[in-house]
Amino acid sequence: MYTINIKFEEKGVSPVTLNNVDYGVSLLEVLLDNNIELHHNCGAVCACSTCHLYVQSGEQFIKELSDKEENFIDRAVNPRIESRLGCQCLLLKGEGTIDILLPDQTQFLGE
Repeated sequence: MYTINIKFEEKGVSPVTLNNVDYGVSLLEVLLDNNIELHHNCGAVCACSTCHLYVQSGEQFIKELSDKEENFIDRAVNPRIESRLGCQCLLLKGEGTIDILLPDQTQFLGE
């Protein structure tokens, strides 16, 4: 089971900690199941970059970055070395702590 600590770039949004998160699901699914919005325009099939997030620690607990995912990350707003797509961050069997940062999603409101 995992503990997932979520911080937000959006001002005024408090950090959230999710406990006892099971493996076999993506970070996008975990967030949506816990009423934490993360845009996902393509329906979680790795065809866009809207579910972009930053994995600050615990990347060893997540499926490795694929070439396809890396290509879409290059199209994301403000990509960094720790950038991932939430739909592709499948939690591997194991346990530990994962720290993620969600970009400010208000930047997409006019799209």
